[in-house]
Amino acid sequence: MSLFNTVRNTIVPVHKEGYPFVAAFFVASLVLGWIFKPLFWIGMIFTLWCAYFFRDPERVTPQDDDLVISPADGKVSAIQMVTPPAELNLGSEPMLRISVFMNVFNCHVNRAPMRGRIVSINYRSGSFVNAELDKASEDNERNGLVIETQHGQIGVVQIAGLVARRILCWANPNEPVDAGERFGLIRFGSRLDVFLPASAAPRVSLGQTAVAGETVIAEFASAKGPVISRRN
Repeated sequence: MSLFNTVRNTIVPVHKEGYPFVAAFFVASLVLGWIFKPLFWIGMIFTLWCAYFFRDPERVTPQDDDLVISPADGKVSAIQMVTPPAELNLGSEPMLRISVFMNVFNCHVNRAPMRGRIVSINYRSGSFVNAELDKASEDNERNGLVIETQHGQIGVVQIAGLVARRILCWANPNEPVDAGERFGLIRFGSRLDVFLPASAAPRVSLGQTAVAGETVIAEFASAKGPVISRRN
């Protein structure tokens, strides 16, 4: 039983949204293998990658309403004060924006950064430029959630990327949400922006790797101020 539990805990489950894609890759591998045997193994490599892309691991989320948790796995690509997107109705004053860029090897299940109530969900069509570019926040297809928290309203924006063509969001307005709770997914490379009141202090640095549902990216009600990190 110990060996069985070890194997079971090591294998990360695939999110149900990925089942059709994994099945399609597997069937394609069988067809290609029937035509030319080596193509079967090439197809199986892509099938395994697809299953890996849609993995949905369990995460242990800090339970503290003063902490802001990363909504995505990936690299912190921006930390700056900017005006939030108009469709979020968060006002015209600059807010702290922390962006996390997801490449095609990151887990793409998105999680709520704070506990609260979903006030609104706003979808906007757009282009599909590289999500790592700053202009992607304004030009790309995106879906924004506004969450009412203990520290005021925050914004969480799912942004499609260069190869991403589908933003999924299964949350609904007026629903409660817990920090670390799954609320959506973006297929094949993308980015998440979190917009926070100016009273929030960043707790990550540019280029840092963030883990959805676990990494603290910002903090409220702290007298410490911003934490300065150094890359060695």
